Amino acid sequence: MAQDYFGFSLTRNNARNGTGTVVLNNAADISVIVIYFLLVLAVGVWAMVRTNRSTVGGFFLAGRSMVWWPIGASLFASNIGSGHFVGIAGTAAAGGIAIGGFEWNALVVVIILAWLFVPIYIKAGVVTMPEYLKKRFGGQRIRIYLSVLSLFLYVFTKISADMFSGAIFINQALGLNIYLAVIMLLLITALYTVTGGLAAVIYTDTFQTVIMVIGSFILMGFAFNEVGGYENFQRRYMEAIPSNTFNASASCYEPREDSFHIFRNAITGDLPWPGLIFGLTIQATWYWCTDQVIVQRCLSAKNLSHVKAGCILCGYLKLLPMFLMVFPGMMSRILYPDVVACVDPAECLEYCDASVGCTNIAYPKLVVDLMPDGLRGLMLSVMMASLMSSLTSIFNSASTLFTMDIYTKIRKRASERELMIAGRLFILALIGVSIAWIPMVQSAQSGQLFDYIQSITSYLTPPVAAVFMLAIFCKRVNESGAFYGLVIGLLIGLSRMITEFVYGTGSCINPSNCPTIICGVHYLYFSIILFVVSCIIILGVSLMTKPIEDKHLYRLCWSLRNRTEERVDLEQDDWIDDQGSNDMEIEEHVEEPGLCKKAVMCFCGLDQKKAPTLSSEEQAELQKKLTDTSEVPLWRNVVNANAIILLCVAVFLHGFFG
Repeated sequence: MAQDYFGFSLTRNNARNGTGTVVLNNAADISVIVIYFLLVLAVGVWAMVRTNRSTVGGFFLAGRSMVWWPIGASLFASNIGSGHFVGIAGTAAAGGIAIGGFEWNALVVVIILAWLFVPIYIKAGVVTMPEYLKKRFGGQRIRIYLSVLSLFLYVFTKISADMFSGAIFINQALGLNIYLAVIMLLLITALYTVTGGLAAVIYTDTFQTVIMVIGSFILMGFAFNEVGGYENFQRRYMEAIPSNTFNASASCYEPREDSFHIFRNAITGDLPWPGLIFGLTIQATWYWCTDQVIVQRCLSAKNLSHVKAGCILCGYLKLLPMFLMVFPGMMSRILYPDVVACVDPAECLEYCDASVGCTNIAYPKLVVDLMPDGLRGLMLSVMMASLMSSLTSIFNSASTLFTMDIYTKIRKRASERELMIAGRLFILALIGVSIAWIPMVQSAQSGQLFDYIQSITSYLTPPVAAVFMLAIFCKRVNESGAFYGLVIGLLIGLSRMITEFVYGTGSCINPSNCPTIICGVHYLYFSIILFVVSCIIILGVSLMTKPIEDKHLYRLCWSLRNRTEERVDLEQDDWIDDQGSNDMEIEEHVEEPGLCKKAVMCFCGLDQKKAPTLSSEEQAELQKKLTDTSEVPLWRNVVNANAIILLCVAVFLHGFFG
């Protein structure tokens, strides 16, 4: 009998026969999940004990001590959330392999990140991306704009999409009510983000990447076995048509003729090739080269060679989604055409509670129906791993942005301990907003989850990509140009986004009646237009206003990256560490905390021990070490050679599947 939880049923009812569907009713699945969670917590506790979390550098940048392999794995795990498993497999079921081009585009962009962007960030000595812009341009308005925009994007694209897709999976596979399942996951996720800082996030990410890849490979094997090999897969996909076509036009239910090509017609294609090459690269540059979640992992590396090697490892891992998500999504359509490719809105509503289509359940359906006991538990662990790793990355990075870019405006002389507490409390506030957003995400169900994420990114991020690119590679750009480029670009993007929300994106059966002049331009083309307009505004306004002197730009842009003179910062840091200002104060007797308080403080990395006070010479030496980008010649050559091999692999794959 189904239990009830605050008015919601703990188990979902099967749409077809009204019976409760609980897939996890065997010892093997439950044991695998319990062992998995114990291992994750063990890895988190181990990272918690061995790293210094009681300082800003320790909690937010893992003490700048990470080596290449956890960085590469963490970059991949932060990027691949449940949104990818559900969204990419769903879009692949609907339209073929072109969506895999979104993943392969990253092979080139991670090289740009490690070779061009990160050296500048390290030399600048920054912790967050808005902090870099503040050093580069001065003033507060750009930094605050970027912090608020980033937090906005986190909540409405990353957190909401990941939670929605994770909820679809849990709802299909576990039979648990969406609200209860997601709240449980969020609480476990928050537990080790709040306590462990970035090192715990990076190590648990690494562990979960291994689990994700192994589980996905096993499922791919089962799916190919069921379909009968690659040639049968290609033939049967083109024949995967639902039995009830609802008298719809053939384009609504027949697979596309170009299903097995990445590059599609520039005008009639669902993902046109110029958009895939240029428009997507603009979004990818924003995501991989300027987004806090990604760059924070690179800045935690021991040295630049480890950054480059980590990015190359991430590039190789990004080859996998085509085989682990895109192909299984398409095979799900072959095996369950009536469900995954349903056309009749009433029928779709019965199958998956969404009238516009059920492609989103392509991957979860494979797991529930194909995997044997035990392995099904492993795959559920994979989905929880991807949801949790994505959320932990976002929570940690969002708290860094809030603490270093917004809180330090309010409390300029906050102690390091106060910043630590503020960061942790902000994570809890984010979780509150996330839980409150679940009903909104659920009511906005559509058959285009991945398109929803990518289109919002296309409307809001090209101006940010333009500002960062020009800030690094064009020293003539100044604060006025950057600010007006960002604001006008945002207004153009919002005009398209709001119009689309008002009219809705529609479906094949019920198309949207949004004016063609606004919504008729493909979102990837819109991204290119917005990027070019932003660049013109930034350069135009900058050339009409006073340039920034070179003494303010040493080591902040590419042409001045090797200058050794002391830089005169345009603005002083907002946060001043007060640890050295207590010389005149009388030393008071500090009461020893009780055992209970001690345990809580230790758990949250807020130990009462003061960090050692450094002399000005020691501080200068530490700063020099943190901003050092020198590399051992042998390892520099090794990573350069590997980068060339990775680029060759990218070109070959695009040619082979193009």
